Amino acid sequence: MQNTQRTYMWMVIGIVGCAFGMGLLAQGPFGTAKAQELKRFQYKIVEVLPDTQNMQTRLNEFGSDGWELVAVSMGNMTEPRLIFKK
Repeated sequence: MQNTQRTYMWMVIGIVGCAFGMGLLAQGPFGTAKAQELKRFQYKIVEVLPDTQNMQTRLNEFGSDGWELVAVSMGNMTEPRLIFKK
């Protein structure tokens, strides 16, 4: 009976060890969490004339430089402000 208990004990230790190892592998390489925390963004606010062609030209210019439009504000109600993030 003692041999059976030892066998079960080693099986449980093996299963727990495998589960622990799989958990570590699922997290990826050590230190990547800190690298992901360091994301930084730049923001740019651009006032444009309120005509469609001008706005489209400006949007394409900033988009081709890697800027993403995240909001539009009406500023003084006559000139839209385009808010970009990179």
